[in-house]
Amino acid sequence: MLITLLKSKIHRVRITEANLNYVGSITIDEDLMEAASIIENEKVQVVNLNNGERLETYVIKGQRDSGIICLNGPAARKALVDDLVIVIAYAHMTPEEAKVFKPFLVYPDSQTNKLK
Repeated sequence: MLITLLKSKIHRVRITEANLNYVGSITIDEDLMEAASIIENEKVQVVNLNNGERLETYVIKGQRDSGIICLNGPAARKALVDDLVIVIAYAHMTPEEAKVFKPFLVYPDSQTNKLK
């Protein structure tokens, strides 16, 4: 049996762009992706702290050290620039694996979206 656990979290990052005319996804600064152990095309949940919206999408690698957090395509309707969001990735594992697993928790500066 597998259970679903929190794998990664980027806590309280600021939306820097919303691009409705893109195919879809969320673009995230590569530094934040690496710190959170999130890879390109990985499925994530985005939770908007300003309006309560939740959405699922996949990650596109953004320019390193840019602070970019851009909602693309239909997801762009779920947040405004400067909204604070939490980006969450989950993993499936056995209960035995879950007991020893430590999630990757990232708390960047919410003004710059850069690692502290």
